[in-house]
Amino acid sequence: MADFLEFDGGFAPDIDTMDREALKACLQEVRERIADLDEREPGDMESEEYEAWGDRHEELEDLADELMERLEELDG
Repeated sequence: MADFLEFDGGFAPDIDTMDREALKACLQEVRERIADLDEREPGDMESEEYEAWGDRHEELEDLADELMERLEELDG
């Protein structure tokens, strides 16, 4: 499932074309990546590394929100 989750290259999955199961799998993968990222949070909040970490974290959280919204649309 991780093949379509290549965030570093600016690629994001086309959630509008995904079925419910694909959305759920993608959301699980995103949540796992957020958890992994949380474990590797840089200690220096003023560093460039922390800024990049924060950008990545925010990107993943935004994607998780989009996935949840799409799942709700399918339920509604």
